Amino acid sequence: MRVAVTGASGFVGSALVERLRAAGHDVVPVSRRHGIDVQDAAALHAAFEGCEAVAHCAGINREIGRQTYQRVHVDGTRAVVAAAEAAGVERLVFVSFLRARPDGPAAYHRSKWQGEIIVRGSSLDWTVLKPGVIHGRGDHMLDHLSRAFHAFPVFATVGIRGRAQRRVAPIAVRDMARVLEAAVIGDPRLSRRTLAVLGPETLPLDVAVRRVADVVGRRPWFVPLATRAMVAFGWLTERVMRVPLLAVAQAHILIEGVTDVAPDAEALPDDLAPTTPFSVAVIRAGLPEPGGFGRADLRCCLSRGADGGVA
Repeated sequence: MRVAVTGASGFVGSALVERLRAAGHDVVPVSRRHGIDVQDAAALHAAFEGCEAVAHCAGINREIGRQTYQRVHVDGTRAVVAAAEAAGVERLVFVSFLRARPDGPAAYHRSKWQGEIIVRGSSLDWTVLKPGVIHGRGDHMLDHLSRAFHAFPVFATVGIRGRAQRRVAPIAVRDMARVLEAAVIGDPRLSRRTLAVLGPETLPLDVAVRRVADVVGRRPWFVPLATRAMVAFGWLTERVMRVPLLAVAQAHILIEGVTDVAPDAEALPDDLAPTTPFSVAVIRAGLPEPGGFGRADLRCCLSRGADGGVA
């Protein structure tokens, strides 16, 4: 089976590419790293020719230059859908976000929702997957937490009001790739459905963060920040760091918690539901080499044009 994967050089996209190739499928990687912009209609059409399915995994979690949420998540999705329809593709699988919705707190949430609307309005056999927090080697969770614990003696957490606890249900990237593969190859149970993807364990955010700190072997001083301060911290790190320690969209995501889908989406079939626990062994396997942040992580140290691409 011939499958195109947008965002093929990104965290989720690369995991899917590896899984599909291991299963013997012919994979066409689509990303800026592969010389294809998500809005380049001609290049997309050429890449999709002869493909039975497209997995649209391309996305960004912060805006830099021309790479805006509107351009990538909305205009890019519209271009991918149009190119897939023109190339005679049968199926399109779109990776959205668990709490993407029209009234979301950040442009990230709202743009992902607009992408969903475009996909559901297409003539293709579509599937929309709405995952929460995805983890694994090379992610924006374990990688950044580990490096932050090595670099700073103080770590900011989301402040808790009353007894409300922000909660997460971490998804292993290999489980996400397995769900994507099922949708791509045409599991009829996923056809024309919007499905939530959550990990098997639900736990308070601070428990998840402290679990990673324990595995890393660090004992930082955890300082709770008010929600506005957390968003401001995200705004600052977006402007200072090449890959921000915390993007504004990620701040809003953590402030809300990442376990409740909004609006409602269907649950995955039991045999496809993620099963990998957020355990010590799994966390350890996903950690980068020990070390903190350095000059290379600062945007001021980048050469012109070195950042701002889409995975």
